[in-house]
Amino acid sequence: MTEAVSHRVREELAADFDKERKALNAAVEAREQKLVAERKQLDKQQQALQAEVARRVDAERPKLLTDAVRQAEDKFSTELKDLQIQNEEQRAKLKQAQKAELVLRKQQRDLEDAKADLELNVARKLDEERKQIADNARQQVVEAERLKLAEKDHVIKGLQEQIANLQQRAQQGSVQVQGETLEVTLEQDLRAAFTYDEISEVKKGQRGADMLQRVRTNAGADCGAILWETKRAKNWSSDWPEKLKEDQREAKAELAVIVVTCLPDGVRGIAQLDGVWVCEPPFAVALAIALRQGLVSTAMQRLQDTNRADKMARLYDHLCSVEFRQHIEAIVESFLGLQEQLAAEQRAFARQWKEREQQITKAIQHTAMLYGGIQGIAGCEALPEIKTLQLPGSSAAGNL
Repeated sequence: MTEAVSHRVREELAADFDKERKALNAAVEAREQKLVAERKQLDKQQQALQAEVARRVDAERPKLLTDAVRQAEDKFSTELKDLQIQNEEQRAKLKQAQKAELVLRKQQRDLEDAKADLELNVARKLDEERKQIADNARQQVVEAERLKLAEKDHVIKGLQEQIANLQQRAQQGSVQVQGETLEVTLEQDLRAAFTYDEISEVKKGQRGADMLQRVRTNAGADCGAILWETKRAKNWSSDWPEKLKEDQREAKAELAVIVVTCLPDGVRGIAQLDGVWVCEPPFAVALAIALRQGLVSTAMQRLQDTNRADKMARLYDHLCSVEFRQHIEAIVESFLGLQEQLAAEQRAFARQWKEREQQITKAIQHTAMLYGGIQGIAGCEALPEIKTLQLPGSSAAGNL
């Protein structure tokens, strides 16, 4: 009894559940059909909306382009005005900075002047105080030594005589040392300036001048000699040129020069007196260069005159030799090679220039096509004309 009831209850529950499932499936199918219908309706509305948007965009495009160009112009004008304002502000700041710099420089000069005046006043006061202290000290010393000076007069006189003798001897030695210094300096300058020449010093105690310069070329050819004499004195002596000429004849030198610290009256720098050159120490090397050049030129001319006939024959043989012809052929071949290389470079450059010209022409054409396409889409009124892309004598109105 209980099992039958339980079985019947389960069957009833199963029947109820199957009925509810079928109803639920039916409701789900109905809902899906409704959603499909609504989706189709939404698709139709979306297509219609897209068409309307495209139509409105096409209608508003010229206006949008015009507004964009106007906004760009306004933005550029604003930026330009801003830059101009900034430029004016920079100029004003620069003027203010310059004025401030001028003020600072003036203040610095005033401070320097005040400092100089202060230092001058301090120095004057120090000098005055130093002078006053020295006067006081001098008075004290004079007062203290006044009695002792009388007792030491005869000692002082003896010492003064000894000092005078010593000063005279020192002066004589100093003059001799100064003369030797001038001689050594001249010798060093000549050796430094003329490395190929032979410069020999005349020993002390021997008859002759101070030094002998034997002029030689870099090949070792002897071109002559210059005899040098140095004098360091307060007054010019007319006996010096005659004595030097005697030394010149004995040394068999072509030229003779006296380097002195005291020139004769009416002579400055360099001069020639009685066949002897005279100059001051600063002009010694310059005079040596000129005299040496004359000796070298004369020696070379003398050598050329001596071997002229022999050199002409040797020159003729050289011009007629195979070696000279081979040298000329090598020079001509070098020039021909350079000429061919130059022609090849010219051809290569002409090819490169032609290729670059074609590339530039192609770039200009594509630029014109690109701008024309944009102008065709936006309209001639939306974009400004570019003069370089127009025909001569044409205008925007003519193109329209």
